[in-house]
Amino acid sequence: MKSNDSNASSFWRMDSLGIPPSGTYPVFITGLFTYCFILTCNITVLLAISLDHQLHKPMYVLLFNLSVNDVLGATALFPQLISSILWQNRDISPAACLIQAILAHFYGVGALIILSVMAYDRYVAICHPLLYHSVMTSSKLRMIIVAVWTSNTVLIGVLFLLLARFRFCRNLITDTCCTNPSLTKMICEDTSVNNYYGLALTVFVLGASTALVVFTYIQILITCLFNKQADTKSKAVRTCATHLVVFITYQINICFFILSHRFEQVSPYLRRSVGVSILVFPPILNPLIYGLNTKEIRSKVIYMFKIHHVSRQKC
Repeated sequence: MKSNDSNASSFWRMDSLGIPPSGTYPVFITGLFTYCFILTCNITVLLAISLDHQLHKPMYVLLFNLSVNDVLGATALFPQLISSILWQNRDISPAACLIQAILAHFYGVGALIILSVMAYDRYVAICHPLLYHSVMTSSKLRMIIVAVWTSNTVLIGVLFLLLARFRFCRNLITDTCCTNPSLTKMICEDTSVNNYYGLALTVFVLGASTALVVFTYIQILITCLFNKQADTKSKAVRTCATHLVVFITYQINICFFILSHRFEQVSPYLRRSVGVSILVFPPILNPLIYGLNTKEIRSKVIYMFKIHHVSRQKC
């Protein structure tokens, strides 16, 4: 990626966050606390799963990968954002901007793929329990995980390889963080191929993941509702409803953010807010809803803290 402007090749400028001087430190502290909270929640889930061999099961291994992906997504946004808030400097180097954009898109597509596989895993476990251990074997699980990260790398790699063909003629980034749409807007040449591929990627990933998740959770809900135990029914309704609401909200936000770049009538402030929410709320909610809300992981986390407390007392 090259720029026609020597200054633009050194630094690009992001739109101002509009934070008054008196609000710099409160916003900085809030951003830093949020990032630390995301890291704490996700790393806690990662440690709980990795340290307990009883949690080395398909559902928890997939959750492990989801937490890794959430850490990548949060790291794509927060370090650069909170440093720009503290120093009141919205300049970013082209290399840093490119890395940020790749991580953001890698996280976005990765989350959809992993959540889809997790939904399929639960579908087989609940609706076809007798087939589960033959379908989700260790070897097949490894193949699935490799396929998840490989497909994600290929899809996002092609997206940015198409972008690398062009020279940049502008140096203003229109989003809170670097993204493929905002980088495409800095190009003065014809980007039709990029737009077609980006649209096809959006339709394919969003469409396939939505269809799979909605289908599997409906099947899970139907199976559990026919269960005679009242507790099982209520738990199934709560779990399925929560997961579906979080997933569909995430889908809508991604769809809105991508399409908003194609319509000038959309408020840029609304577009930026939605874009930031995609990188903030799922990394907070996923470890809480899919991880710490799970009895086995919650028990392991409590046990870890008890052991740590006892060891500190002995010291």
